[in-house]
Amino acid sequence: MLQGKKIVLGVSGGIAAYKAAALTSKLTQKGAIVKVIMTENSKNFVGASTFQALSRQPVYDDTFDEQDPTGVQHIDLADWADMFMLAPATANLIGKLANGIADDMLTTTLLATEAPVYIAPAMNVHMYQHPSVISNLKKLDSFGFKFIEPGDGYLACGYVGKGRLEEPETIIAVLEDEAKRRKKLQGKKVMITAGPTREQIDPVRYFSNPSTGKMGFALARQAADMGAEVTLIAGPVSLETPPKVDRVDVVSAEDMYESAMKYYKEQDVIIKTAAVADYRPALTYNHKMKKKDEALGVEMERTVDILKELGSHKTGQFLVGFAAETQQIREYGREKMKNKNLDAIVINDVSEEGSGFGTDTNRVIWMSSLEEEVLPLLDKQELSREILHRISKELADV
Repeated sequence: MLQGKKIVLGVSGGIAAYKAAALTSKLTQKGAIVKVIMTENSKNFVGASTFQALSRQPVYDDTFDEQDPTGVQHIDLADWADMFMLAPATANLIGKLANGIADDMLTTTLLATEAPVYIAPAMNVHMYQHPSVISNLKKLDSFGFKFIEPGDGYLACGYVGKGRLEEPETIIAVLEDEAKRRKKLQGKKVMITAGPTREQIDPVRYFSNPSTGKMGFALARQAADMGAEVTLIAGPVSLETPPKVDRVDVVSAEDMYESAMKYYKEQDVIIKTAAVADYRPALTYNHKMKKKDEALGVEMERTVDILKELGSHKTGQFLVGFAAETQQIREYGREKMKNKNLDAIVINDVSEEGSGFGTDTNRVIWMSSLEEEVLPLLDKQELSREILHRISKELADV
């Protein structure tokens, strides 16, 4: 999977830099074209000539040492890369990248690249657990960067714990898996609906539900990582747009219906995770309603069933629904899949601990015409990968 891949390897100043030499050699043996960027401090551990000999490519360490006067070195290198690997990534490099600091060849190139970035941290166990490092790692994760977690073991500082740079073989296995995964939805257009809707009764009051949109946003991020062109139709949520995702913001069920019908024709896959209101006030007010002593009755009317409309209008799209249930979840799931003309459905029991609205995890049942499988309790990012893997497999079988 790495044959002919253009990989930029960023090496920062930690004792684990010696492993970067072995990584360079093994990547080159796999057929990858590896260009190394070294920080000034990394040269205290390994010399530039080592990387040059192993990669048979020039080594870069100075933003202002332009090797080709016809271009701008760090921009050309950023555009050239298919993948960008940081190994080892020290706490200092992680902090710079998280905060947009570009003061050397490696950091300026990193800020300019649009290639996927993989980070293999290596540092003392206490440094790795420091709140500022954890905060920076979380920020980079939100940017869409991928991590190859450090291993447990004996560290150069004498401590035993988490912080040791992963072995080159493990790093290469991750890169090969990622290269394979990034092709699974390549060229496909995927539309995802996420979050709740709000149905106004007056300017300061509305009916809604507890959906946070986390599941839909996780799916959007993973679909984009797998090469898809993603349109994310989002209700009112406080989540950052995943990298390389086109986001359409809506508020009401009617807004979401109009946007879904606008974009659905050009899609290959449609995943409806949004918790759309089934009812809305039949009468709304332009001014705030004043409190009264007597009870208030609000007449409600049905909203459009978006999933059913998409099912009745589909012309070859692979349509996936989500069902949040509290009882008889398999029976209701099968009924929903049949009645709404779905290709697959993801069912979860929202009454189960660690599953449903607002959580970072979910336990679901995947159900399609080909298979039915109970998935374990998973982080929503990992669950998204599992769901999209099954979708890509079913698309390949069509």
